[in-house]
Amino acid sequence: MHYRELGTSGIEVSEVGFGAWVVGTDWWGDRSDEDSIEMLHHAIDRGIDFFDTGDVYGHGHSEEVVGEALADYRDEVTVATKIGYDFYNNPQAGHGELPKEITGEWVREATEQSLERLDMEYIDLLQLHNANVDEVTPDVLEALDELKEEGLIKATGWALGPSIGWLAEGDMAIEEEFDALQIVWNAFEQDVGNHFLDTIRETGSSTSLIARVPHSSGLLNEQVRPETELGSGDHRGFRPDEWYETGWEKLEALRFLERDGERTMAQASIAYLLGYDETTAVTPTFRTKDDIDEWAKASDVPKLTDEEITRVEELYADNFGIDRFDGMDALRSSVDGDDIRAAGLDKRVAKGARNEA
Repeated sequence: MHYRELGTSGIEVSEVGFGAWVVGTDWWGDRSDEDSIEMLHHAIDRGIDFFDTGDVYGHGHSEEVVGEALADYRDEVTVATKIGYDFYNNPQAGHGELPKEITGEWVREATEQSLERLDMEYIDLLQLHNANVDEVTPDVLEALDELKEEGLIKATGWALGPSIGWLAEGDMAIEEEFDALQIVWNAFEQDVGNHFLDTIRETGSSTSLIARVPHSSGLLNEQVRPETELGSGDHRGFRPDEWYETGWEKLEALRFLERDGERTMAQASIAYLLGYDETTAVTPTFRTKDDIDEWAKASDVPKLTDEEITRVEELYADNFGIDRFDGMDALRSSVDGDDIRAAGLDKRVAKGARNEA
């Protein structure tokens, strides 16, 4: 396992991290807390020291499980969590988005609640969870600074979804030099990553990228195949049929990334993202110990060559030679969706909140 620094925080994390959405929730299938703890320990044994959870996952339960599992390893691991959803006063309705609460006062209160559930004295990386750009006011930034000064958090981040608002939000995170910007990014979904690579390079920002969903929800690791039947609670079942059908065709175009005995497609999908210097870590969704065994090795497999990375980018730009849509347009947006559909990825609306104050 290799390690990289989060921004300029001085915190080094494993290139392959553990996305703990699967812990303490049933959105990726049921498992006991004992099973989850066993998986977390197995990840440590495989060199993973970066664990990313969120307060809304299982309405705090994921943090409790992660905290219990990592208690004896606290000085050896980096723990990240996310805040921003008011699950305290709102029940979860299916897979819908809960109301958000992002104010300076809430940042402190939510952080203190997370620390209590994690049973830790500090959080290594505190991330704003799907915050909209207009919600991150000078008061919010000041609260984050104060928490850092008090030693309750070590670094700051902003975690963005693919359809709740991301473009202006990510630009602002980079301009404000948050230590980390977490995004959905993979070989099938490159727009977001490509945009923020450009922003980081243009601004000279030290912000690191954390890539999640590297396997495009099961396509690139071939865990979702034409014959796969997803359970009724599996969130991937809400994707349109066209997404899967085009995805299987795209997968065949990427077979050149496999190297027999040296690099599987699942590993190559992670290695592709690690091929960019701006990427600090990739957090796949581990469902089994076998996943951990295989994907943790992605840090050590042969790196993608410049030619291979360029080929992946070219295939994406040509829609992998497929002349039909994948049915996902309605689910892709940044701010209200109009900008990404009508204006491409050239928008620069994000202004540093401190500069506006």
